[in-house]
Formats: sequence, structure tokens, C-alpha cells
Amino acid sequence: MGQIKVSSTNFENKKIMNDACPEVYAASILGTQWTLAICSYLVLGKHRFSELRKKIPGITERMLTLKLRELEQQKIVKRTVYAEVPLRVEYELTKIGKDLEPLIRQLETWGKKHKKLMGG
Repeated sequence: MGQIKVSSTNFENKKIMNDACPEVYAASILGTQWTLAICSYLVLGKHRFSELRKKIPGITERMLTLKLRELEQQKIVKRTVYAEVPLRVEYELTKIGKDLEPLIRQLETWGKKHKKLMGG
């Protein structure tokens, strides 16, 4: 039997859209509820891991860790480790992360308005 080559049209389409459309690229980064929630809290200032975990209902420790790592790799979040006992780690938005603030505020305003319109 011959080998079947599997390719993902969906993956290719996403890549093409990300390359062609900056809005789609931005949405692909912020597109998950967890990422947007983390950034929304970090807009308010530095937070420790445990503080973020308490403020974001339903997020698991593992998911928060994964999302914070992704945001660090994307240069949106900065992680600072303080050599104290016990160890203290804080997360904050980088300069490019802080540029998200107007967008996050606009999404908040739109979300409240739409939720009210929908009877929520």
C-alpha cells in the first residue's frame, strides 16, 4: 500500500490569512478566552501566578502556565523572578503588551453593550 500524505488545508488557510491580514494575525494571538483574560488582568498591573489563578474562574494551573509561556514567547508578557524565600514570580505586560490596552478596553465596552442587548 502507498503512503497517504496528510496535509491540513485549514492550517494553510490560517497561515495565509495571518500573513495577509494583520487583524486576523492579532485575533489568532488573542483569540482564546484564557489569553484575553490574562491580558485583561495584566493591563491593571503586575500579578503573581496565584493572583491570576484566583481572578480567572475555571482556568487550570496547567492552562495558565501554558498561556503565560506562550505570551512570554510572543513578547507580550514579561516574567520576573525575585530571588527571595519563598520564591516570588511576577508577570506584567511588555511595551507591546501594553499597546493592547485600548483594544482590551474597547472589547470590554462592546462586550457589556452586546451582553445587555442580548438580555444578559
